[in-house]
Amino acid sequence: MLRLIVGLGNPGTQYEDTRHNAGFWWLEALARKLNVVLKTEAKYFGRTGKWIGPNGEIWLLCPETFMNLSGKSVGVLARFYKIPPESILVAHDELDLPPGAAKLKQGGGHGGQNGLKDIHAQLGSPNYWRLRIGIGHPGTKEAVTGHVLGKPPQSERNLILGAIDAALDVWPELAAGNVAAAQLKLHTVTKK
Repeated sequence: MLRLIVGLGNPGTQYEDTRHNAGFWWLEALARKLNVVLKTEAKYFGRTGKWIGPNGEIWLLCPETFMNLSGKSVGVLARFYKIPPESILVAHDELDLPPGAAKLKQGGGHGGQNGLKDIHAQLGSPNYWRLRIGIGHPGTKEAVTGHVLGKPPQSERNLILGAIDAALDVWPELAAGNVAAAQLKLHTVTKK
């Protein structure tokens, strides 16, 4: 059962429209859908809110530590509420998926994504769930930083937002703890 939903990104207006903030975009859209207000909580190093569903409370979190230190925020909230990694879902941008694609998976490596790397370290486990939102790869390793910290053109942004909408559509399954059904539905809709 999911108890903590995290969206990754970088705080500050200069980053809000960048590809690296796709996780924030999804979590903020989810908060709007659930009528949850995200408030800055210094003790959790991020913006948080709580939703009460049929299976209990689920925390929403946007770390405000910058991407590379996301685990600091996730770790402190997870430890305080005794939330195991298997009950955490982290939404993040994914270079290895094209814009318009979104995939759910549990565990695995961090693929060089520094936010995930720090979450691994803070939780001591890679067994949390990931919502991978495709932003595409620029083609060369040297171009990655500029790509993730760049603003996508409108056509690409529309594809990313479409994947975010598709991931919002599987929320009822996620909230009910039926991640397998959410995976099947999402992977069918955003097949790339």
